[in-house]
Amino acid sequence: MAETKGTSPSAQGTQTNNRQQMQRSQRESSVTTPTLLAGSPFHLFRRMTEEMDRAFDRMFGDFAGTRAAGVGIWSPRVEAFQKGDSFVVRAELPGLKKDDVEVNVTEDAITIQGERQEEQERNEEGFFHSERSYGSFYRTVPLPDGVITDSAKASFKDGVLEIRLQAPPNEVSKGRRIEIS
Repeated sequence: MAETKGTSPSAQGTQTNNRQQMQRSQRESSVTTPTLLAGSPFHLFRRMTEEMDRAFDRMFGDFAGTRAAGVGIWSPRVEAFQKGDSFVVRAELPGLKKDDVEVNVTEDAITIQGERQEEQERNEEGFFHSERSYGSFYRTVPLPDGVITDSAKASFKDGVLEIRLQAPPNEVSKGRRIEIS
């Protein structure tokens, strides 16, 4: 007579319980997936970008110069645009005088350089606090084709350096279509 081997009802119940516990723990572990990985790839990319920005700010300071003086590297904010027949470059140089800045123009670029020296002293309630920051800066702005570099003029007012050069009108720069005969 052949003997049938089977599991007892109590052993089957234990196997079922073990299987249910494994499935429950798998569900719970998928629920606790870090929120960094949740959401769209765009959310993930934005989050990574924010984290990288924070890390670079902690290591190097704000390159645009919005942090407190003396912290990190400083570089002036610069904007360049064409207005009518003039090409204009403006640089924000707070706390500097025109003698602290040098402007050089070549056929293809404008270079703004100088040195920033800032000292702050406070004497409050018996405490003396002094901070000094020094550093040089250097910015190069490429010039568009057709700009007449010999016409360059610079002015400095209220911490803003403005350089103007004569440029061809926008219509000339854009070109035109020619009919073929």
